[in-house]
Amino acid sequence: MAHLGSRRQRALALPVGLALTVTLGFLPAATATAAPAGGGTDAVATDGPKLSYVVNTRGGHSTVKSVKKAIDRAGGTVVTSYDQIGVIVVTSQNPGFATAVRKVRGVESAGATRTAPLPAQSTTDVGTPRALTAEEVAVATGAAKKANASKGGGTALPQDPLEPLQWDLPAIKADKAHEKTLGSRNVTVAVIDTGVDDTHPDIAPNFDRAASVNCVTGKPDTTDGAWRPNAGESPHGTHVAGEIAGAKNGVGITGVAPGVKVSGIKVSTPAGLFYTEAVVCGFIWAAEHGVDVTNNSYYTDPWYFNCKTDPDQKALVEAITRATRYAESKGTVNVAAAGNENYDLSSDEILDPTSPDDGTPVDRVIDPSVCLDIPTQLPGVVTVASTGAKGLKSSFSNHGLGIIDIAAPGGDSTRYQTPAPPATSGLILGPLPGGSWGYMAGTSMASPHVAGVAALLKSTHPHASANAIKALLTAQADDVACPTAYDIDGDGVVDAVCEGGKRYNGFYGAGLVDALDAVRR
Repeated sequence: MAHLGSRRQRALALPVGLALTVTLGFLPAATATAAPAGGGTDAVATDGPKLSYVVNTRGGHSTVKSVKKAIDRAGGTVVTSYDQIGVIVVTSQNPGFATAVRKVRGVESAGATRTAPLPAQSTTDVGTPRALTAEEVAVATGAAKKANASKGGGTALPQDPLEPLQWDLPAIKADKAHEKTLGSRNVTVAVIDTGVDDTHPDIAPNFDRAASVNCVTGKPDTTDGAWRPNAGESPHGTHVAGEIAGAKNGVGITGVAPGVKVSGIKVSTPAGLFYTEAVVCGFIWAAEHGVDVTNNSYYTDPWYFNCKTDPDQKALVEAITRATRYAESKGTVNVAAAGNENYDLSSDEILDPTSPDDGTPVDRVIDPSVCLDIPTQLPGVVTVASTGAKGLKSSFSNHGLGIIDIAAPGGDSTRYQTPAPPATSGLILGPLPGGSWGYMAGTSMASPHVAGVAALLKSTHPHASANAIKALLTAQADDVACPTAYDIDGDGVVDAVCEGGKRYNGFYGAGLVDALDAVRR
């Protein structure tokens, strides 16, 4: 990776004073026992750490009912059950819970969603946000006034004051798309993330409260405002929401689809952990609340790659696969960030030094065709690579022929890819909680550009299926050929190898997403 940090999540390194730990209910040793899963007389231990599990069933509702009884006998407590996909969320203090439940008739797989209560973060942005400077505001405001004056009071909408700093919008022709339409109020994009500050002036006009929720525990919490980040929590979700649907209202920035609605589905813990039960809850909520597109700029903790050869990790892959497929069956397009390690996800093997990220990481060599980054590598999910201001693959962006579906601006170091004036930073500008704005970069920022274009497509083709919207995304993308040699830092060493042709390759997939085509075809 060209070299913006050592961890794949790179996300939002919170100041030490704001870093929070996760309490998983570790209790003093005790002699409490419960009946065994099989209904026998052997005691079941209940004195271990309280962990969360997913239990994936096969069969109908009667099977789910009998499995729930077995869960109770094994020392588990059902938190909630998504019967529509056969996934049960459970907590247990029985260290042998998963092993016992896997033997139960009607159980496809079962696994712990975590390993230990240590803090981690797994969003796919790079570093902490960089605050907007007063000088940049002045430059942008002046440029916007000049551009608006040149329009001579015609039908073209005026630029928002910070829009001149958003090189990413003309990169995908979003500025031209906005001359035709801002998108439909009947379309909603859900940001499955760290929470969204719906009070921000760039987000409030387009916020969909009815489609917003807190899913952190794996069970929906519809308390008003539960979808917001708390003080000290990551601004990641708010930034992403603004990139998608920041209102064109004479304030701040403009989103890719500034006329559609955006909702917040909070799935990360205060420490920034995205556990399986929360992610499953998020997809099911989106599916059942009229969400047209979900944006997923994270990977599911605690494993960077989930190996289907491991019984715990296999269960996590199965649970989220069921959830994403269910959402798509309801018409939802799921868009996800490819990740920030400059990994070739189509290679034979990858060294993963970061997992588990809520315990003690160990080096492990994995086969990415067997061990998946979820939800990014799941079937049906649109996988997005990142480009910088010069249109090249971002230095950090993961890639891989047959893995990357499409590319979009996610920013890069200004040293590597400098934007044309009046833009001053190679990063992506967006809103931050509390009414401010700042720069971030990562495939986390690329994915919402594609989610925004998918929303414009849905606005143009309101009756199109999820598969049809995905097909249009790739068919309308602008071809980007592999570079002759990818030496992003200019040190004479090739930093990544691009495979494939002009129309489809491992760096850009089907090409750079095109917002203008989305609104005129």
